[in-house]
Amino acid sequence: MWKPSRALSIALISTVAIVSSFAYELYSTSGGSVVVLATTTSTYDSGLLDYLLPKFESEYGVKVHIIPVGTGQAIESAMRGDVDLVLVHSRQQELEFINSTYGIHRVAVMYNEFVIIGPAEDPACIGGLTNATEAFRRIAEAGSKGVTSFVSRADKSGTHMVELRIWESLGIKPSSQAQKWYLEAGAGMGAVMRMANEKRAYTITDKATWLSFQSQLANLRALVQGDPLLLNPYSVILVNPEKYPQRNINGAIALAKWMISDEGQDLIGNFTKSGETLFTPIARNYERAHELGFPDQQEEIAWYDTHQP
Repeated sequence: MWKPSRALSIALISTVAIVSSFAYELYSTSGGSVVVLATTTSTYDSGLLDYLLPKFESEYGVKVHIIPVGTGQAIESAMRGDVDLVLVHSRQQELEFINSTYGIHRVAVMYNEFVIIGPAEDPACIGGLTNATEAFRRIAEAGSKGVTSFVSRADKSGTHMVELRIWESLGIKPSSQAQKWYLEAGAGMGAVMRMANEKRAYTITDKATWLSFQSQLANLRALVQGDPLLLNPYSVILVNPEKYPQRNINGAIALAKWMISDEGQDLIGNFTKSGETLFTPIARNYERAHELGFPDQQEEIAWYDTHQP
């Protein structure tokens, strides 16, 4: 079983800092404007940002430098002042970021859903369920009998946090040491899905990344979806310029405003893979935003709409 070393984790964090520092140096010395965006691997691996950002860059003359990591790492980099804004999907971590005063103006941009994927032979018999908690219970039961395994990202990403909440609701605290069927990858979504495919194991992923990778994963199928528990909203949050006045706050505001504008929202809604829409825009749908954990959505939209970067 592969597990990342502490040295590897430190190297990844150091790389994020070095790359973002280089981007800021470029911004400072070139006379151009560079925005450093830390975001989840799902928005990157799905191809959404490759689709969206060239349009923004061309229209506004701003270069966006992307750092794709898990939500936890994205927020950590923001709290160190290494980036200008984050696009993430973990409500608890986002609220902690806001409450710390390092992050400001959290606003919902879009949502998709998580799906539970697993081997085509489905030894845990979860195929067709719409209850994620019951699916996890069956996976744990089958795993304890030695007939299957589950691969966790184990990286403090938004996906990992959702997974842990489901286990917690079952009273299960899985770990590779206590449960041999539970494999902790400490890796991004693409690597985890490839590992699950190789081992014919189960895992949980956002649907956008699944649709982008499924043609490469011959042993896996999407087995469980449709549970409201699996809805997956994404928010954009600015780094507080009072904490880090050297950051490009004007560029960050311009990018956030564009994402929640009619143009940005239409582009998000029109992004598809295999004929399926990957993300549903939500910025101006206040009722839906409230349901998904954004009680101040209308006020935040109004702030962005009236604020000139």
